[in-house]
Amino acid sequence: MQEDLSLFHEIAEKLFTEEEKNPVVRPIPPDEVYDEFNLHLDEDGITENEFAELIEKVVLNTPRTSSKLFFNQLFGGRNTKATLGELLAVLLNTSMYTYKVGGPQVGIEKALLSEICNLINYPKNAGGTFAPGGSMSNFMALLMARDVANQHIKTEGVHQKMTLYTSAESHYSIQKNASFAGVGTQQIRSIQTDEFGKMIPAEFEKQVQQDMADGFLPFFVNITAGTTVLGAFDEIESLDAIAKKYKIWSHVDGAYCGAVLFSEKYKHLIKGVENVDSFSFNAHKMLNTPLSSSIIVTKNRYNLHHSFACDANYLYQTDGDDFNLGKTSLQCGRRNDALKYWCLWKSIGTRGLAKMVNHQFALAETARNYIKENDDYTLYSYDDSISICFNYKDIDPKVLCNLLYEEAKLMVGYGHFDGVDFIRLVTINSNNTDEEIENFFKVLEKFAK
Repeated sequence: MQEDLSLFHEIAEKLFTEEEKNPVVRPIPPDEVYDEFNLHLDEDGITENEFAELIEKVVLNTPRTSSKLFFNQLFGGRNTKATLGELLAVLLNTSMYTYKVGGPQVGIEKALLSEICNLINYPKNAGGTFAPGGSMSNFMALLMARDVANQHIKTEGVHQKMTLYTSAESHYSIQKNASFAGVGTQQIRSIQTDEFGKMIPAEFEKQVQQDMADGFLPFFVNITAGTTVLGAFDEIESLDAIAKKYKIWSHVDGAYCGAVLFSEKYKHLIKGVENVDSFSFNAHKMLNTPLSSSIIVTKNRYNLHHSFACDANYLYQTDGDDFNLGKTSLQCGRRNDALKYWCLWKSIGTRGLAKMVNHQFALAETARNYIKENDDYTLYSYDDSISICFNYKDIDPKVLCNLLYEEAKLMVGYGHFDGVDFIRLVTINSNNTDEEIENFFKVLEKFAK
């Protein structure tokens, strides 16, 4: 093990050097990847030297998501304390379903969930869990909503037409989850958004009334805190009030930007979150924790038990349900995704998390100001978002983004809203400075020229 840890350290040092020298790795076309690397598996292993050379080559040719020129996804950067927690979690290799196996790691997860519920101002009987990604957080919320609407579905299955509601700009996981839950994708109602990409409450209520008149059972509304393209925040208070009027479960999908919960300056963007039935966010996005670290909490922990608890005498043998986290989890065997987030939070405190969030919004303001001051740019996004959507001159954004990637200059994606395609810069890496944001535009302009 010591030899392999030395190899890890050696490769990590080379990666850090390469990230500084060449922030964007030149991509290898997928039809050439098996010619470039010996990835196929054989009956016999390779020598230690061959293994070391191969794994180093693979690592150094993998996209560099922690570099200063990676703006392509809704995550980025590398926080050292969180990364330390991830490495230790791998070494410990605990599973988080029982206290007998997890020990103090279970206490760490419970402490995280408890403080998140406190920050939301949820009641004492609230509860939560770590899910394997934002999509599965939304799935868990959907299942709890389904089972609250009809307590017998868990045993008898879905046998009535149920409808769910979400913004037309929401995450695509809603489609998958409606299918997984047995509700069906045809029962999804995509609600119209305004010019800022926010779900229109009046349109939501109108659709609910129409569905009830047609004999459907409305049961779930997905409210987005940070849409994937524009980074828009739906109006939680208005939507939740309508949901309660018709006895519909309200869930806030904050996978992208729900971490504004930690910032007094930006918490107003999720005003009313304390009233919703469930809330989720990804620490691996705005809080720069390694993938994945996804949290879902609900106002009443009973709903987690009702939808997910099953008895297993061979597993749950000691310590009671409160510390046997498998009783409220989507999975059985579950990796420890809490330790890395706890290491970050413990080391910098809640004020430190707020500082990270505030800094990302400040970087977004720097980017918007740069665009506004330059006539060659057209801005499509708005304040209170860390997604900066724009076009440069009359260049097709798809062509520009793809060529920047192919030529290893920048990694940035493009989006679409209201009939317009544009570049989408995401200022989610809190390790960046104003200089890195300005450099992004300089690299883009030089390449375009």
